[in-house]
Amino acid sequence: MLSVRGLVKRYGDRTVLDGIGLDVHEHEVVALIGSSGSGKSTLLRCVNLLEELDDGQVLLDGVDVSDPRVDADVARRGMGIVFQSFNLFPHMSVLDNITLAPRVVHGVPRADAELRGRELLARVGLADRAGSYPEQLSGGQQQRVAIARALAYAPRLLLLDEVTSALDPELVGEVLQLVRELAAQGRTILMATHEMGFARQVADRVVFLDDGRLVESGPPEQVLGEPEQPRTRQFLKRIIDAGRL
Repeated sequence: MLSVRGLVKRYGDRTVLDGIGLDVHEHEVVALIGSSGSGKSTLLRCVNLLEELDDGQVLLDGVDVSDPRVDADVARRGMGIVFQSFNLFPHMSVLDNITLAPRVVHGVPRADAELRGRELLARVGLADRAGSYPEQLSGGQQQRVAIARALAYAPRLLLLDEVTSALDPELVGEVLQLVRELAAQGRTILMATHEMGFARQVADRVVFLDDGRLVESGPPEQVLGEPEQPRTRQFLKRIIDAGRL
C-alpha cells in the first residue's frame, strides 16, 4: 500500500532523514522505534506530505503522491494522521471536530457526516460525549476523539505519531487498547511509539531508526528480542535499563 523510496529530508545543513526505504502492506501494522530525534515523526509527516521532500518518493497504492504535480490535499484523503498533541478545535464540540473535514473538504452532507461521527464515537467508547467540548474531556478521551476524527473519512492508511506521549500514565492504556482494536480489525497502521511492550504485542513489523537512517527491520520478536545490529542492541539495552521493556 505504502512505499517510501530513498526519502531524504534536510533542515538547513542537518539531514533528518537519510535515504529511508520502507514498505507497508495492506492490513499490516508497522511500528517505528528509536530515540527522540531519530526521525520517526518527520518520516510520518513526510508520508502525509506535511513536509516537502528533498529527495526520494512516497507512493500510495503505486501512485507517486510526492510528485509536485499531484494535489497533496487529494493524496492525503487516503491517509489519516494523529499527532502527539490532540489538535482538537477548542471552540467546537466533539461531534463537530469529527465531522468538519468530511463536510468541508469531502462534501459529505451534514446528516451523513454526523451519523458516521456518532458511529465512530460509539466505537471509541465516547457515544455520550458528542456535545462535549475538548476542555471537558480527559487527555485520553481527547486522543480517542482525535483518532475517531482521523477515521472519519475511512482512510486506507492510519499514521500515529506517539499518540500516548502527551498523556498521563493512567490514561495511556485506554488509547493503546483502541489502537489494539483497530489493528485487530485489519487497519493498516504506521506508528511511531516509545511503548516497546505495545509494539511487541501489536506490530507485525518493527523498524528501528537512528540518526535518520533505517538500521534494522523485522518481526517484533527478532528486532526487540534478538536484534542483529549493534546499534539496535545498544538502544534496547538502554530501554531495558530504564525499565521500559
